Amino acid sequence: MTIERKKVDAVICGLGWAGSVIAEELTRAGLNVLAIERGAWRDTSTDFPPAVDPDELRWQTRRSMTQPMSVETTTFRNRPDQKAAPVRDWNAYQFGWNVGGAGTHWAGMAWRFNPWDFEVRSKTIERYGVEKTEGLQLQDWGVTYEEMEPYYDRFERIAGISGKAGHLNGEKITGGNVFEGARTRDYPTPPLEDTHWMSKYRKVVTDMGYHPFTIPAGNLSQAYVNPLGITMGPCTYCGFCDFHGCGNFSKSSPQACILPALMRRDNFSVLTETEVLHAVKDEDGQTVKGVNFVTKEGKLGFQPADIVIFTAYQMDNVRLMLLSGVGKPYNPATGEGTIGRNYSYQTCSSVTGFFDNENMNPFIGAGALGVQIDDFNADNFDHSDLDFIGGAGIMAFNTNGRPIQNAGNVRPGTRRWGTEWKKAYARDYQNAASIFCQGTSMPHKDAYLDLDPEYKDRHGQPLLRVTFDWNENDQKMAKYATDKAIDIMKRAGAVDIMVDNQAEESWNPYKQHSSHTIGGAVMGADPSTSALNPYLQSWDAHNLFVVGASAFPNNGGFNPTLTVGALAVRAARAIHETYIHNPGPMVKG
Repeated sequence: MTIERKKVDAVICGLGWAGSVIAEELTRAGLNVLAIERGAWRDTSTDFPPAVDPDELRWQTRRSMTQPMSVETTTFRNRPDQKAAPVRDWNAYQFGWNVGGAGTHWAGMAWRFNPWDFEVRSKTIERYGVEKTEGLQLQDWGVTYEEMEPYYDRFERIAGISGKAGHLNGEKITGGNVFEGARTRDYPTPPLEDTHWMSKYRKVVTDMGYHPFTIPAGNLSQAYVNPLGITMGPCTYCGFCDFHGCGNFSKSSPQACILPALMRRDNFSVLTETEVLHAVKDEDGQTVKGVNFVTKEGKLGFQPADIVIFTAYQMDNVRLMLLSGVGKPYNPATGEGTIGRNYSYQTCSSVTGFFDNENMNPFIGAGALGVQIDDFNADNFDHSDLDFIGGAGIMAFNTNGRPIQNAGNVRPGTRRWGTEWKKAYARDYQNAASIFCQGTSMPHKDAYLDLDPEYKDRHGQPLLRVTFDWNENDQKMAKYATDKAIDIMKRAGAVDIMVDNQAEESWNPYKQHSSHTIGGAVMGADPSTSALNPYLQSWDAHNLFVVGASAFPNNGGFNPTLTVGALAVRAARAIHETYIHNPGPMVKG
């Protein structure tokens, strides 16, 4: 027997950052909203107070806040001619498994994308000619940075982001990121403090003629009250951020920034430990009429709604679209179809340096504590004589000093066990420092998502199949950025250097430099190449909206969270300011 619930104005599928932001906007506008979340309820006082949060074995090593493999996995292959196999251990993918989603366990790096990232195809052709795009499946987002700016600002205010503007009302400001898009206001809270390694890196790159700035952080530098009236505290630099909650109420998260206000509203409700299976198409074929779900007890249900909004993890958004039969699945052989198209990861590398008798004090950390240069990110440098497009932010960071995680940071040639390793780790824990290159990832026709024809989940539905490997453009970009990082590390005085360039070998989901997986249900102005219009409204079902990193047609050299939040604000306002007054496509295809 199927449970049918009372109809709501909007049902939100996934209560992480995107779902929380949209729920707040829509309920404040007067809509009756229900959120359905696969994971359980979590809050600071009961789930990660200060006595519990620094449990590295529980949270970072065993990933207790991420979705278990027994609940759902994906299958994976590098090429379309290979047979995919199920992924058996999360590493590159870090699915949220609670109210708050991945926004509970994220590190806190809070970037706006570069203006170039939103118009990568047109800007590349304009500057270098169409031949520079050959071999890539580039497309613009259908929205510009200038159009996104007020929504970035709103999300920064909600999250209390700490940082320093580098481009404010047309003026470039030393000490901020002079390559960023123009801002109308500075960050709501000041930047975090430098550690010894950050200060050293800042001086080295300044002397090299580069432009260092403190990374914008969802780890707050001071006490703050956000626009929803919620108070947050200052970061204590404990270093237990990514994979952990925050017992100090100082890391931006749905729990800390939105849910305390949202849960008090009579027109909002949430079903936890309940999994949305798919949206249900209406008889008209132009809309959906709600979603089917299953409870933790295995009971099936149907939630009718005027508006359905997918706000799950990027992978789950795409899978829900495929399972719902909304839109045409992408076919790499013909280039037709949009669901699953333009899947990208993030192209990263790291350079670890070891210094003699120079204490870096890694235990002083925060998830977004670092200094970066964007001189080689996006299109901030001339690519005319280079055989790739895009670039990477190159950062020196002090994100954590967790002893289990850092046990592998010993000088090259050191035995990995026994007395020799113990002595080396005692020496190198304090004397090691890292530079991280977080780069763009450009779409390719043979990188995509679809439903696996063989493997199914515990409900009998097909698993999502990932087909991905580094393309030549990303490999060349990664080598270029890594060489720059090696040069910086040598100039900083490291006596030994250890390099890990992930793009030098085939990609696999068991080696993690990043969890920033994007695309598959991308936005754009052309329905033949995008699943969603610029307001994240489905071209194929006008009352279905899909919000998350799944909408990114390409990946920038930045963490995606702030852009997800800004897109969520923009989509929510389009819904309550425009769509509900005249339901139908908001953009003509």
